[in-house]
Amino acid sequence: MFLSIIIPIYNEEKNLKELLPLLIQNSPKLDREILVVDAASTDQSKEVCHQLGVKYILASEASRAAQMNKGAAEAKGSVLYFVHADSRPKESFFEDISLAISGGKKAGCYRYKFDSDSWMLKINGWFTRFNGLFAGGGDQTLFIEKSFFEELKGFDEEYCIMEDFDLVKRIKAVSDFHIIPKSIMVSARKYDENSWLRVQIANLVAFAYFMLNFPPAKIKSAYFQLLKHR
Repeated sequence: MFLSIIIPIYNEEKNLKELLPLLIQNSPKLDREILVVDAASTDQSKEVCHQLGVKYILASEASRAAQMNKGAAEAKGSVLYFVHADSRPKESFFEDISLAISGGKKAGCYRYKFDSDSWMLKINGWFTRFNGLFAGGGDQTLFIEKSFFEELKGFDEEYCIMEDFDLVKRIKAVSDFHIIPKSIMVSARKYDENSWLRVQIANLVAFAYFMLNFPPAKIKSAYFQLLKHR
């Protein structure tokens, strides 16, 4: 397996300083590449990538779906691994994904837990072990065979939000979706900036609109109107 790790960013200098060394140190150099796809950050994200020898790609638009598709188009790997900058994969991520792929899994993700002691967020994280309607959000990271990704025509760039759930929905329509039984760490910053209830309501509204096939722009507008910080 040759793994292409794709990270869409915008002003993620601090997170990249933590995430990139983790990825570099826990994967064989000859069997992976790391591609950071930037939407014109104004911080030192580019410099961090260059210092660590990571491929830096400048996207033509600030859209996570478009950024990840651009990374996938330039990827050399047989397997793609999409990671948000504020997620922290397991140190065993390369072996975990390799094992899943060799076991016939074409796509999947991890469970997650938050970097918070909040019991409510612990409950949220606990539910990510289930492969139900809410499985496959971007925070869980996503691995997928590149040929399968291309067969599905990648992320739908119409989705300015919920692009991850749209892709997972299409994956599940034609294949199994595997949840690796380990929990990665994700940031609770959205909850810190708002409140648990406010974020839950925003998430539920966005997901309901998604399931009802509302236009992506309307989903995004409704979601951000419910949050204090954007």
